[in-house]
Amino acid sequence: MTETRRLFAGARLRALRIRAGLSQAGMATKLGISVSYLSQIESDDRPLTPAVRVAIGRHYPHDLPTIEAGHDSRLLAALVAAIDDPAFADDPLPPEFVERLASQQGPVAERFVALHLAWRRAEERLQIVNETLDAGGGARLPWEEVRDWFHAAGNYIDPLDQRAEALSDIIGHGAPPDEARMRAHLHAAHGIATHAETVESGGTALRRFDRASRTLTLGSGQPPESRRFQLAHQLVAIEMAEAIAAIAGQAALASEEARRLLTVGLANYAAGALLLPYERFRAAAQELRHDIDRLSRRFGVSFEQACHRLSTLQRPGARGVPVFFCRVDMAGNITKRHSATRLEFARFGGACPLWIVHEAVAIPDRILVQLAETPDGVRYVSMAKGLVKPSGRYDRAPRRYAVALGCETVHAGDFVYADGLDLAGTGATPIGVSCRICPRADCDQRAFPPAMLGIHIDPDRRDVVPYRVG
Repeated sequence: MTETRRLFAGARLRALRIRAGLSQAGMATKLGISVSYLSQIESDDRPLTPAVRVAIGRHYPHDLPTIEAGHDSRLLAALVAAIDDPAFADDPLPPEFVERLASQQGPVAERFVALHLAWRRAEERLQIVNETLDAGGGARLPWEEVRDWFHAAGNYIDPLDQRAEALSDIIGHGAPPDEARMRAHLHAAHGIATHAETVESGGTALRRFDRASRTLTLGSGQPPESRRFQLAHQLVAIEMAEAIAAIAGQAALASEEARRLLTVGLANYAAGALLLPYERFRAAAQELRHDIDRLSRRFGVSFEQACHRLSTLQRPGARGVPVFFCRVDMAGNITKRHSATRLEFARFGGACPLWIVHEAVAIPDRILVQLAETPDGVRYVSMAKGLVKPSGRYDRAPRRYAVALGCETVHAGDFVYADGLDLAGTGATPIGVSCRICPRADCDQRAFPPAMLGIHIDPDRRDVVPYRVG
């Protein structure tokens, strides 16, 4: 039998606790050990036990590689996540067994993780089929193809992210590039001049590039953060043209329109990575506990841009806290979405009406927080904020929408919006993906019956909805 190496990691565990803003009592509670035991671990008087390693993997999976230097911590974190899936039995496996399986039976653990991932992907594909049938069937539209392509890619495109991070250092000299430096780089490296098109001149385009005259025109009616993003988009579209074309050319898409739309989406992705370089932004997100307002100010980006970038922090070996992100318009349509959590968004129709993002649309510039629970028993902390993008003129209505960001409660210590919530209490809002695939039988906000369950209609009885589910 292989002997498990004794692991002393007191300094690294102490650094993690301080970064999470926890006292020894708070960290001890989270890890399920006594304060005195934690103190002994931090003083290197005691090694990390399998139970403590599994607890760290459950609450801080992205920090486990640092804590367990020399161990296959990524396999342990993935195994813990798979075994914790609510689809399995309620009785948890002993932490010692999980740690021993990862360390002594690595090939078996890897196959279990791979099977679990394949099952989750099969469930997602089945959901796509069900929702497509519910929506009337037919081929996906180009934007739906591109949306699902990014979802399948995990919303992380490594070749573009790495190049954008390097380019950011070159242009910004170690800091995220500002507008003046990007303008100067476009002119010096590519002979492109930029100028503003005022709202008074009747211009409506946010960005327009004339290849013949090498002129980039930016609409002056947009906020500075949006103008900076449009500059970044044009810059990466030129400097990474070959890489973007190669990725788009290899994508399994059904139409040329979808391929062109993917090209635009890839340039948008690289622009975000240029303004919010991966390692600096990930470190800042951990330091500030994902406080979006503070992140926006530090990097000079909009609230939405910071939220969107957090959903892309999926670099192997350096992942951020797994979050979900979406943008919802005034009609309840989900116009952007990605989830690195177990929460799935409906691909057709709107989101669950009980989700706080709908209330946020009507209350701009105010952050709302919600503790929610999905039918599988997983709890999430959601933050939502209504935003208004001005048009710059009276006769054009501003764009109104809301963005939402959230994580599972196991990561609440890294999510400032969870402060003050009773995460284990009875106050969680019961939400679903969408009415057509939500199995909840007693929801007063249900708009449609669930597609997978029958309904019962009693002419002599009327509840909130005119039928009973089941």
